Amino acid sequence: MKKAILLGGVSSFFFAFTFVLNRSMELAGGSPLWSASLRYLLLTPILFLLLLPRGGWRPVLRSVREAPGQWLLWSTVGFGLFYLPLTLASSFGESWFVAACWELTIPAGILLTPLFGRRIPVRTLLCALLVVAGVFLLQVRPGGPGEGLSICVALVVAAAFSYPLGNRKMMQHCGGGLTALQRVFGMSLCSLPFWLAISAVAWGTAGAPGGGQVLQSLLVAVFSGIIATVLFFKATDQVREQPAMLAAVEATQAGEVLFTLLGGILLLGDAPPSPLGWLGIALVAVGIAASSLAAAAETKR
Repeated sequence: MKKAILLGGVSSFFFAFTFVLNRSMELAGGSPLWSASLRYLLLTPILFLLLLPRGGWRPVLRSVREAPGQWLLWSTVGFGLFYLPLTLASSFGESWFVAACWELTIPAGILLTPLFGRRIPVRTLLCALLVVAGVFLLQVRPGGPGEGLSICVALVVAAAFSYPLGNRKMMQHCGGGLTALQRVFGMSLCSLPFWLAISAVAWGTAGAPGGGQVLQSLLVAVFSGIIATVLFFKATDQVREQPAMLAAVEATQAGEVLFTLLGGILLLGDAPPSPLGWLGIALVAVGIAASSLAAAAETKR
């Protein structure tokens, strides 16, 4: 268990790079359209190289050929309509604010449950509402939240629903036929038409991306898209038969808010949260832990 918890904590550290580096590129004047599209334009060939030695890409292409419409639709939703608004949100709020708001994916995922033929777990949803309360407190600032923060929250809410919807639809479609890495590669590949269109808009409005933006986007792809994802999947796989332990591992993802907070303040000069903001972050963390434990209890029933 200790190893799984450690892996979960380390994965949350690498996930935090998404928020810190996206904010860094925004502050440096980089187009958020490039920041979003470059991640997947760079991630896709890297994933292909990882799958190349054992021919792991072949089952992916077979699956795509069997149902190209499903792959294109839900990959665009799960990756495109998730990551574009999440990146745009960095233009309107500090890195730690975006990271904390991103935890809204927990209640969003719960509310999507009926679409997959299951009832909403009420106890888990009630616990997840602590996350919503925390995000509300994060917006309480002198002079009000302002239009920028409201736009930021709206963008993250759109991302928070798109990510679990697209990913669950693809998991449902693939069943157990593909590994997690293969599914991520397939979704990255099938979301490329969306990202190429976004890249064309970025090129027309902002010109070519700078070298610094390309490098930081590559770091996001490697740190968050590969290292963090693989570590988290490995951690959850180790305790998949132990619901309580699985909940504990999932709760480690609250660490990405703390790591993003530290990185944003120390590296980017982000303003720290207000006293109510600190309370909001605490509520978000408690909401994540409580939701994970409630989900584990539901699993046992």
